[in-house]
Parts: sequence; structure tokens; C-alpha cells
Amino acid sequence: MNRAALTKRLVGALKNREAVVGGIGNSNWDLWGAGHRPENFYMLGSMGLAAPIAMGVALAQPKRRVFALEGDGSLLMQLGCLSTIAAQAPKNLCVIVWDNGIYQITGGQGTPAAASRTDIVAIARASGIAGATWAADQTEFDALVARALTTDGPHLIGVKIDNEPGRTQTDRDPIRFRESFMRAMAEAV
Repeated sequence: MNRAALTKRLVGALKNREAVVGGIGNSNWDLWGAGHRPENFYMLGSMGLAAPIAMGVALAQPKRRVFALEGDGSLLMQLGCLSTIAAQAPKNLCVIVWDNGIYQITGGQGTPAAASRTDIVAIARASGIAGATWAADQTEFDALVARALTTDGPHLIGVKIDNEPGRTQTDRDPIRFRESFMRAMAEAV
């Protein structure tokens, strides 16, 4: 599957000012390319922090659905966050893991998950995230996003993707992103 196409599908399904935290590199570039929304937060240079930041937003805003878009390599940098997400159990959180088996933005080196056949969804389940599952295709991805929008989580959706790089790049204006996101989070859902 293709990360950019699925990111557009996700953004197209958002109707209630849901927050989306895009991980560094291609995850946030595809989020930017899907159409900027004030509810989007773009990670710039902090590998592995999309899921923990999204968890914080979900805990602070329990009425707002929150999505984290994270690459497999980035998630491996903060793997312990899965146990913390399970322990805190934010009902409104969904982590989407784009798994291409490589550290794409640093040169395409294989991730430990690819080398050792580590199953990120199985790790999430073993950490206590019962709503962790692989999306087999685009139709199932759409159904899992719909489930995350309508049922209690936390949810984690693993997606095996191709290696196509992001086609756009996020503006490099972290202060503007922070201010826009903070204003959007201050508004009621």
C-alpha cells in the first residue's frame, strides 16, 4: 500500500476536528500533502515522538479523536510508549504505523523489525493494546479508521507500505505549527 494515498484517505474521513500528529519525515510530508488543517501537528526532527505526543493530546482532550502517524523505524526508537499508551488507555487515540521495513529518510537502512521479522502489531498487543491490528488492504484500512473514529481505543493500525518517498515537504516553521495547533486544540469539538 502507499502511505500518501492512505494519508489522504484518513484525512478525508476526518469530520469532527480530530487531531493528527505526523511523525518526522515522510509521515508528516504526506500529511502536509493531504491538505493542511489547523488540527495537524507536524514533527520536525524528533524521531519517535509522534505517538507519545498524540497520547498527551488524547489525555488532555478526551472528547477529541487523536491520530498519530508514525513510521516503523520511528516507533522502534520509542517502543516503550506502547506500554505507556496501554497503561493510560486513552479511549480516543489511534496510532497508525507505516511499516516499510526501512529508515527511509536516513538512507534506506533496514529497521530491526525488517531484519528480525519483529511484528510491531504483536508487540502492541503484548504491551496491552488489544485494538492493535494489521490492515490487509485499503478497504480494511478504511474500516479500521472508521472503527477508531467510533469505538473506544486505544487503537493501533499497522500498515505494510511501499518505499515511495513523500512528494511534498512540510514548511519549516515550527512556531507557526505550534501556535496553529494550540489554537485548534483550544476550540471545542
